[in-house]
Amino acid sequence: MDLWLLNNLLTLILFSPLVGAVILLILPRITSDRTYKWIAFLWSLIPLALSLVLWFNYHPEAAGFQFEFKAAWFPQINSAYHVGVDGISVPMVLLTALLTPLALLISFNIKERVRAYLILFLMLETGMLGVFLALDLIVFFVFWEIGLVPMYFLINQWGGKERSYASFKFFIYTMAGSLGMLLTIQCIWVATGTYDIVALTAPGGLPFTASLY
Repeated sequence: MDLWLLNNLLTLILFSPLVGAVILLILPRITSDRTYKWIAFLWSLIPLALSLVLWFNYHPEAAGFQFEFKAAWFPQINSAYHVGVDGISVPMVLLTALLTPLALLISFNIKERVRAYLILFLMLETGMLGVFLALDLIVFFVFWEIGLVPMYFLINQWGGKERSYASFKFFIYTMAGSLGMLLTIQCIWVATGTYDIVALTAPGGLPFTASLY
């Protein structure tokens, strides 16, 4: 297996749906919405194929996270673009990559604002994958929010008769949860000085750098 592919596998899985969304966005107007649907479906097979590569190259007998990739992002707050997988996240990544093309196939009956629907759906896939791959709490939070935004619009625009009410409840509940999550993440940073999940879950943990009381 190509070393470059394995070293960047998680990043390719994570951002390939977003690339597909951008391609749909910049494509010139096509007369047939069915063409958009097939482009989105075929593109969604790319993260699925990459997820299968991840599945067959993952070593379940090895401890810790695998396929880790880390790059500087916000050094001022000790946050980095850090992704990786373990025995829990690998099947979740594969399941997400598998369900997305199936959901897109089922969505072939969508008639209104087809291109917008497909773009939002691919953005949603990136958000879900980021939640499972993130090894930094800030990165986790960012992808959590990336997933919520397209979900809100999908519910609001294509959610059936009660879509306005359902999308409003979704917004209120997820906003409350997101604020609580962000506060908790900041408390962890104040107490430990890091957002890195690997460091936070290391044997023995981290010494507290500040008191919360």
